[in-house]
Amino acid sequence: MPTVADVVSLLDTHYPPALAEDWDAVGLVCGDPDDEVRRVLFVVDVVEATVDEALAAGAELIVAHHPLLLRGVHGVAATNYKGRLVHRMIRGGVALHVAHTNADAANPGVSDALAGRLGLRNTRPLVSPPGAEPGIGIGRVGELATPLRLADLLAHAAAVLPATTAGVRASGDPDRMIGTVAVCGGAGDGFLGVATRAGADAYLTADLRHHPASEHAETGGPALVDVAHWASERPWLDDAAALLRDGLGATTVETLVSDLVTDPWTLHGAPPAPSPLDEETSSARESSPRRPAPPA
Repeated sequence: MPTVADVVSLLDTHYPPALAEDWDAVGLVCGDPDDEVRRVLFVVDVVEATVDEALAAGAELIVAHHPLLLRGVHGVAATNYKGRLVHRMIRGGVALHVAHTNADAANPGVSDALAGRLGLRNTRPLVSPPGAEPGIGIGRVGELATPLRLADLLAHAAAVLPATTAGVRASGDPDRMIGTVAVCGGAGDGFLGVATRAGADAYLTADLRHHPASEHAETGGPALVDVAHWASERPWLDDAAALLRDGLGATTVETLVSDLVTDPWTLHGAPPAPSPLDEETSSARESSPRRPAPPA
């Protein structure tokens, strides 16, 4: 029976901790390396719902993309939600391992999974660190099998990526033809200029902010496709789980992939729907006393 240490060692082979950014917090967060593992749950976020899922499934290990404890802490008392999650996992015999920016930069990594969902071919890193081995780096740039209008690329992305309340939106001419696509799983507006220099016709990523996106659009760069952060990284869970099964054998460890949508946005207001406050606002406006006109 494999142990926590065996699983971590295999994952570290595919997603070397050395590839993580200096500010990141990856690796084993809690759990005994010598404990046996029969079932592993892969999640994007460690939140109450995914910890509930792990405990209900009898998983002995959670492999998460996002760190639970990204910034330094002085304790994990059960007086805040992160401390409570750590206590629940320890009491339930669930270890936690994180592969974050090391999985982003690995080959294959998070953006390879995203590119694969979109059907991109001949992919290469969007950003490679100096001296990196071929294929190592953040984001990917690839080609669509058949060029698509931006409007059709938007519909394609919405169809092949996991559905979220936030949905998928785009910036650019709907009829612009898209052949080369750059992608970056997670927040990627820091690479807008890189996507432009890479010759991309469109750049798909998450968490695009107003001012960077607006300024990018004004300079005539690639069309933008903005997806939910969780949706852009969820495809990687399937790939990571498959690597673990292939490495340890499906008969020795069972892998589960969480489809719980942990994107924080849970409601979306459709623009055509009238506001329930419209009638009240209109009535209030009509009944409010009018300020007399100033004397001539």
